[in-house]
Amino acid sequence: MTNENSKIEKPDGGGAQHKKLPRRTVLKALAGIPVLGVFVLEYLKKSSLDKERKSRIIKELGLEQINAPYLLKSSPQNRNDLLRIGMIGFGNRAKDLAKALGYIHPSMVESMKKDNTLDNYLQQENLHVSLAGICDVFDLHAETGLAIARNEIRPGGNAGSAIPVKRYRRYQEMLDDKNIDAVIIATPDHHHARISAEAVKAGKHVYCEKSVALDEKELNFLYQAVKSSQCIYQLGHQIPQNVIFQQAREIIRKGLLGKITHIETTTNRNSADGAWIRHLDKNGNPKPGDERTIDWDQWLGSKPKVPFSIDRFYNWTKFFDYDTGLIGQLFSHEFDAVNQLLRIGIPKSAVASGGIYYWKDNRDMADLLHAVFEYPERELTLTYSGNLACSRDRGRVFMGNDSFMELGASLKITADNESTRYKKLTEEGIVPASGPMLFIKPGTAKVDAVTSATAQYYIDRGLDKTFMNGREVDVVHLHIKEWLDCIRNGGIPSANIERAFEEGVTCLMAHRSYVEKRRVEWDPIVMRIV
Repeated sequence: MTNENSKIEKPDGGGAQHKKLPRRTVLKALAGIPVLGVFVLEYLKKSSLDKERKSRIIKELGLEQINAPYLLKSSPQNRNDLLRIGMIGFGNRAKDLAKALGYIHPSMVESMKKDNTLDNYLQQENLHVSLAGICDVFDLHAETGLAIARNEIRPGGNAGSAIPVKRYRRYQEMLDDKNIDAVIIATPDHHHARISAEAVKAGKHVYCEKSVALDEKELNFLYQAVKSSQCIYQLGHQIPQNVIFQQAREIIRKGLLGKITHIETTTNRNSADGAWIRHLDKNGNPKPGDERTIDWDQWLGSKPKVPFSIDRFYNWTKFFDYDTGLIGQLFSHEFDAVNQLLRIGIPKSAVASGGIYYWKDNRDMADLLHAVFEYPERELTLTYSGNLACSRDRGRVFMGNDSFMELGASLKITADNESTRYKKLTEEGIVPASGPMLFIKPGTAKVDAVTSATAQYYIDRGLDKTFMNGREVDVVHLHIKEWLDCIRNGGIPSANIERAFEEGVTCLMAHRSYVEKRRVEWDPIVMRIV
């Protein structure tokens, strides 16, 4: 069905120019035709009723202002505030981070032209940074980073290209370099806490990918290091930058869900890649004898010295020496989404269970895992369920006594049929007795109301894009921009060290529970899991 402003061409005979009439005018004209008229009049009546219902729902819930467009504000800059960024670790995730900074590989330019994404990318705000340093233990990755840093096709032109990019063999050399102002850390997880702490001690601002830390000792060390410094720390969760999450925060603030007692979070996958079985292409795999191009001892760091393993190098997420499995890789995103909206903080207790039921390889990480986090003082429970052998989308749900909210890249609110708050609206036929009453459309981020079973939409969990100023914007770019704005102008970023600490403790509690097969608690006095 075309939209309200669509035009229908009406033939006027012969080869004459067609006269375009508004769709509503044509429908009214058709209403006078026998048989057709009955259906058209019913359509017009229903359209008018739907519009009235939508307006009534939005007005009754006080959501008129949430329909206002979200504008992307440029950061005030001057020619003297160029920030020199070093990147530590340059695998696949680092390429995404570099793109968010405004740097892409030369080979991407033509492919982005073909899929019509280059123009939108070049509209991305120039963050006024120079990618001045690349550090990776693998020569191939470092060379890719250098090529990206030297590419002058980027948003805002080639500002900052006069500063040459430098390759660092060891991250300590980068931290010692006074020509580097801030670092982005995209190494395997077992390096995150240590490198982040050493970076702030060296006076470098830090943007670090999740997860935060692998044990309480290094988490506490990182926390104290950041708190003792003047550096800005941002954990790499971009969820709070999405317009829909900002609108969800307003909906919760208005109390439309009622008392929230349960948040259910989930992640489902069903592929080898999704289960971290990742055999890279022939150009990425070191051949036998070529592991000399990888500084394996540096990659291992403080972890047990084992012979070089291509499986461990690329699929490190499977092994508890380097990661906390589903908790660190997937639940960490879910916790951040909930904590950014509700500020639930560290749970009183955690219980996790699961096992390796499908992917029978050499992994430590579970392929099926469930975790329950209790918050008795908040009178709520957070649950997580992860499955790597089924791709059914189960979503993320905030359950209140008046309504529940399903939140992904789209947002849907459904009234509880036992709610007294929405009883009158339901009886009047304004709020549906079943099905959603509100949604925010992906792509437009506009609140609308659902008045029929046909008003369906798909909730996409991939929060990589949002829409501002009428165009698509990368939320990773917005998250890095927030970090850079705080460095330049002061302020506290959304995924700051306090949020990172809360997430770190929560993830470690679930991981400890799974490994030790017991219920655990956090002792805030001794700062450890008991």
